Amino acid sequence: MQDRDKALQRKADYEFSIGLRFTHWVRAVCIVVLAMTGFYLSYVFISAAPNSEPTSFLQANIRLVHQAVGFVLIGCVIFKIYLFFFDRVSAKERISIVDTFNVKLWIEQIKFYLFVGKHPSLKGAYNPLQFVTYFFFYLVIFGIILTGLILYVHTYHEGLAGALHNLLRPVEAMFGGLASVRTWHRIFMWIILIFVPIHIYMAVFNAVKGKDGALDAIISGYRFIKEEKN
Repeated sequence: MQDRDKALQRKADYEFSIGLRFTHWVRAVCIVVLAMTGFYLSYVFISAAPNSEPTSFLQANIRLVHQAVGFVLIGCVIFKIYLFFFDRVSAKERISIVDTFNVKLWIEQIKFYLFVGKHPSLKGAYNPLQFVTYFFFYLVIFGIILTGLILYVHTYHEGLAGALHNLLRPVEAMFGGLASVRTWHRIFMWIILIFVPIHIYMAVFNAVKGKDGALDAIISGYRFIKEEKN
């Protein structure tokens, strides 16, 4: 019985800082709001109540919400990038880069997902497949932010939009014009919408199969890992 208790002993490992957890959930809320408002802006499915006065600006109001939340997402992503490079707790995320170039870890991780092996011992916070997937996710986020800013500068012509207009015009031309920018903006959104349920499934999968509180870590910050035996 004592041997079994020893085998089950785990230690709490502080893996995610409060800043990282905060940005994760703010980003999640932003994605939901942006997806809902973005669908409306692309395919209007709500009609404003008939009114003789020129005060029914439903689409303009929804566009304002979309743009405001978009800037919240931009701020959130910038802060997350800062944490990745400079946060002390996030050092484990940076160490994951080393694990990504370890071929043996790739093989062991794939075997774990195929139920033919144990979860490999990692130096960083993420396994190689996770890290590569998250890196790709942030490239898509960068793409949707860039295309969103291009669309934004065509809505307003002063202030920040005015300052960014000339800077983003060459990028708009590289995309093939404003119509292509809209198309790419939607493509990036669909990639994110496909990523989200897969991300949730894999988080639950790792938490259930690994039994280390991986899912709880994004709330509490702690993962419970097996103590190494001497």
